[in-house]
Amino acid sequence: MIALYIVLWVLLGLASLLFAYIWLIIISALCVNMKKEYERDSRYYRWLLNSSTAIAVRLIRIHIRVTGKDMLPKGRFLLVCNHRSKFDPILSWHIFAKENLSFISKPENFKVPIYGRLIHRCCFLPIDRENPRNAIKTVKQAVRLIDEDIASVAVYPEGTRNYGEELLPFHNAMFKIAQKANVPVVVMTVKGTYEIQKNFPLHKSAVDMDVLGVIPVETVKALKTNELGDMVAEMMNKKLKEI
Repeated sequence: MIALYIVLWVLLGLASLLFAYIWLIIISALCVNMKKEYERDSRYYRWLLNSSTAIAVRLIRIHIRVTGKDMLPKGRFLLVCNHRSKFDPILSWHIFAKENLSFISKPENFKVPIYGRLIHRCCFLPIDRENPRNAIKTVKQAVRLIDEDIASVAVYPEGTRNYGEELLPFHNAMFKIAQKANVPVVVMTVKGTYEIQKNFPLHKSAVDMDVLGVIPVETVKALKTNELGDMVAEMMNKKLKEI
């Protein structure tokens, strides 16, 4: 009987902690000014983003297999990856928690309740694809994040989620970020994220995230953006076609 009481008290304590943690996230998110352009990352909001994501990954039962992470450069970099699901950036900032990734993302993602505010405070950048002038401004902001050692930047060259077997045409202008910031390009592929929403809540999900290689600064500077795009696409296609 005593053991049962202890278990109940432990469960009640855990439930209370979770309740308090959820309210901490909500209140903190509401304190973010969505009209303000934050120039510095926040350790506190990064902790909220990373810790809540780690909890969600466990609850949804996502098993992530990561390869090639040992190839990451010591300094800042531009991360490029194929794009299959809304879970792609979430799992990427989860596995690269120490690298402080800031994603270039569509404006709609910043309207997501709570998390739209968290990513805004963590210096994620919205991009207006319909307005070239605003897009150039986003590129300049991304370069500043790298130059000032605030965050590494992540982009999806396809520009949108791709549900097909072949890569979509790249928006090669994104490679200007690496050229202007004088940083290497880290190439990664992801498999299995599209199935997460189908598997949950009855089944576990397996996701492969593979760092394929790092294009050094010298090569990034020497090639045109379309040549970089062709190189990256070839690396990704080769991996994605593996069984």
